[in-house]
Amino acid sequence: MTQPPGPPYQPSFGPPPTPYSAPPSPYASPYAYVPPPPPTASWQPERVDQVTGTGFGLVHLQVAPLTSGAAIGSLVAGIGAILVSLAVFCFGLSGAEEGWGGWAAGAFVLLSVMACAGAVSLGVFGRRQIRRSPEPGRIRFTGRGLSTAGIVCGITGAALSLVALGLGLALQLS
Repeated sequence: MTQPPGPPYQPSFGPPPTPYSAPPSPYASPYAYVPPPPPTASWQPERVDQVTGTGFGLVHLQVAPLTSGAAIGSLVAGIGAILVSLAVFCFGLSGAEEGWGGWAAGAFVLLSVMACAGAVSLGVFGRRQIRRSPEPGRIRFTGRGLSTAGIVCGITGAALSLVALGLGLALQLS
């Protein structure tokens, strides 16, 4: 294979050389050096333990607390149970005259009760996770209020849907 006319190809990084500059190094990096970010408050040493028999130590770093995912899921499921209970009210009352309100409301009551069960179980799991987290060497979890709110919203949603089902059935039978 023949080369095209002109100077031979030489790979280089950066701008093309000028007559007064040194040739580029084949080991030069095309990327600029970026210094590491400054240390944050979450990476402060918590304690230093000496390794016996050596001049070394083991540093335990502080870890920023995390919000429990189970507590967030509990609140989301509890809000979902309340929203489904509103659908139970709508279908139970609007379909009471035609005779289909009880069936539709009953299906949505089942969905609301399942959302309530998810909210309560995730809330209890989240509270247990938060209670156990202060042990040394473990991640600290927060979100006790979120898990409590999820449990309360789930139970409230299930209770509202059961009341709405009873009201819809009472209007349908009368």
